Amino acid sequence: MYIHIEEPTEKISKDAVQMWRLTNTIGHAIALIIIAVLLYCTDYFHWYGWVSPVLYSLGGLLILSALYSILLEPVFVQRHWRYRIDEEFIQLKNGKWNTKHVVIPMEKVEYVRTEQGPFLRKYGLYDLEVGTTTSNHTIPAIPQAEAERLKAVIATYAKVRDEEEEAI
Repeated sequence: MYIHIEEPTEKISKDAVQMWRLTNTIGHAIALIIIAVLLYCTDYFHWYGWVSPVLYSLGGLLILSALYSILLEPVFVQRHWRYRIDEEFIQLKNGKWNTKHVVIPMEKVEYVRTEQGPFLRKYGLYDLEVGTTTSNHTIPAIPQAEAERLKAVIATYAKVRDEEEEAI
């Protein structure tokens, strides 16, 4: 039996690029500050001679990592992240060189929820998490209205009850 499944075509928000650049900048800045403090301590407390070259090497690698993570990676991820939701399947596809394509049958969906941290909130984005019996999957950086719509669509297709509405 052959089942034709159309390729996912929906993209995540372009605002995700700015959000990922901001979070990656903060993370790399904190790591660089820690290395700078350790370099200062190496000089001030006269630590072993090999510590300073190791820290300079780590700092150099961290700067290269920051250039990739801040300038290139967010654009790459946003361009190659696709999803598709229909009555039978949820499809998630990402990656250019190492492509990952996940097909989740609707009957396996146990829950669907949206999440929003402070950086996602700044850009009006949500992560949509779909849980099955064995794993959970996330569609990152979806605009608020689209995330709420998709959550309702998935819940309807999968016949997932909303716990918030039942509590009322």
